[in-house]
Amino acid sequence: MPDRAPQPVDRTLPTEEARDLITLVREIVQREIAPRAAEEEEAGRFPRELFSLLSESGLLGLPYDSEYGGGDQPYEVYLQVLEELAAARLTVGLGVSVHSLACHALAGYGTKEQRGEHLAAMLGGGLLGAYCLSEPSSGSDAASLRTKAERDGDAWVITGTKAWITHGGVADFYTVLARTGGEGARGISAFLVPGDAEGLSAAAPEKKMGMKGSPTAQLHFDGVRVADARRIGDEGQGFAIALSALDSGRLGIAACAIGVAQAALDESLAYATGRKQFGRPIADFQGLRFMLADMATKVEAGRALYLAAARLRDRGLPFSKEAAMAKLFCTDTAMQVATDAVQILGGYGYTADFPVERLMREAKVLQIVEGTNQIQRMVIARHLAGPESR
Repeated sequence: MPDRAPQPVDRTLPTEEARDLITLVREIVQREIAPRAAEEEEAGRFPRELFSLLSESGLLGLPYDSEYGGGDQPYEVYLQVLEELAAARLTVGLGVSVHSLACHALAGYGTKEQRGEHLAAMLGGGLLGAYCLSEPSSGSDAASLRTKAERDGDAWVITGTKAWITHGGVADFYTVLARTGGEGARGISAFLVPGDAEGLSAAAPEKKMGMKGSPTAQLHFDGVRVADARRIGDEGQGFAIALSALDSGRLGIAACAIGVAQAALDESLAYATGRKQFGRPIADFQGLRFMLADMATKVEAGRALYLAAARLRDRGLPFSKEAAMAKLFCTDTAMQVATDAVQILGGYGYTADFPVERLMREAKVLQIVEGTNQIQRMVIARHLAGPESR
């Protein structure tokens, strides 16, 4: 096959600092992530040392305030970093997105004292976070969660089970949503729980279709005692905090999805221009050329959509609808492009010798996490037509 390696994405970045940042990320990807991605995913190995390196490199706190160890980067830049990481290995890109999600509550709603005590270590001190909202019986209907936090003097005692927790069992801290009041969204509060808290334990990781290197597990809270100083925001404010975090988190998922789609497109182009049938490269055949054109168009459209939403966020404007649109379109695009990539590679695409089968398995979960795409359609429709009639 000819030497026709995929070219890096030509990115529009707002500053020279941002361009240097993308260069740094690409160096880390080429040196530390891409060479071992397939082997480690197949073995189900979580690359904790990589997250330590990313923390040391300042990549775990990019969108947060430098006063607390963050990178002061706009979301427009942070999301493109996620895309680069996810294109090499989704376990890493999604892991950074989840960590940022776990930091959101404290960074946005914590007191000055709370941020001063905890945030620097969370953003750049080698710690890794996780976000605990879903439960075995409350996924899309998150406001019906049952995990309870009961006041006991100057502390809270948390009891219940959280499910589908990325980094469950390996995180150093958990942002936990628990019920402190009555039923519904207004009875929920947010807490920052240490990973080594007494009474906190993790079940065996789920056996998943893809992202085998990223542990996803249930967490059991058996009378976990947390000081009131670790409650984030007001009592009953937790669900509003969670929704705010999810709007930003959905943009992270969208960026990761375009990273997966870009990787699948790159593999398809490299194969199609090198594989010969009937005496010429298969990229010469119109049916396949049109597939490649459609794949590339969807990737570029998805990238433009998530960046447009990010720029709204960076300007302090509402972006909830646009975040849902980006999550919906970009993750559907990742699934379609990865499926087409398997088709282009034919029998080889169905084997583990080529990465597109892994990309296809990984793309599927992105249509589910942080709000299924059916939920995204509900969110978008509510913005367009108002709430559903009761």
